[in-house]
Amino acid sequence: MLPDRAFFNRLADAAKAETLPRFRTGVDVVNKQDGGFDPVTEGDRAAEAAIRAVIGAQFPEHGILGEEHDNVGLDRRHIWVIDPIDGTRAFISGVPVWGTLIGFQEDGRSIMGMMDQPFTGERYFADGKAAWYAGPDGERQIRSRDCGGLANAILFTTSPHMFAGEDARRYRDVESRARLFRYGIDCYAYALLAAGHVDLVIETGLKPYDVGAMIPLVEQAGGVMTDWQGGRAEAGGNVIAAGSAALHREALELLAR
Repeated sequence: MLPDRAFFNRLADAAKAETLPRFRTGVDVVNKQDGGFDPVTEGDRAAEAAIRAVIGAQFPEHGILGEEHDNVGLDRRHIWVIDPIDGTRAFISGVPVWGTLIGFQEDGRSIMGMMDQPFTGERYFADGKAAWYAGPDGERQIRSRDCGGLANAILFTTSPHMFAGEDARRYRDVESRARLFRYGIDCYAYALLAAGHVDLVIETGLKPYDVGAMIPLVEQAGGVMTDWQGGRAEAGGNVIAAGSAALHREALELLAR
């Protein structure tokens, strides 16, 4: 039996109960990276633990891949992919563009996913066939858009400083041809792409839990999401999402040189 939307909502609610009360409260931050800054908060760990508890009670046979706790059963057919707070830097800065990512894989392929933004009250959900938005202004099915080409595209990346060496040159080649580019909204950029507000998201250094919920959301909204070689993006790494197949081909040609 596959999970339904109500179950995804239960998971998001469990995480929200741990994250939202800690947002804009001066939470304690731990740095996970020697020689750099990779922050984690009590909210990250508590939210993931809450999600895992609900999954374990309902689907004990499923595997779980998460950012903050040990992975379980990664050889199983069905695996949950969890990032309790994607955009922890935004979270600790008081900026409401972080989100809870809950993805679901079958045979290694991402088929369902939810991005929940508790502060704004928005949820983006891919049910296996279509993508949906639910928020303060109601609920509706969402579709990505075809902007007609890179010259008309709105491009997002979390930070241009993520790119190094040849990857930086390739990214700048795409950015220089886009109509508009903006930085800094992590998972929220993919949700905006699925909803037809932006056209391209290009990133590097991603982990499986960064993309597990985003892949089905983009794809089931009509977009395309791959690595920079055009392959599946479940492993993370260098990733591109586009609102249309034509725009994806145009940008990928520059990134894959």
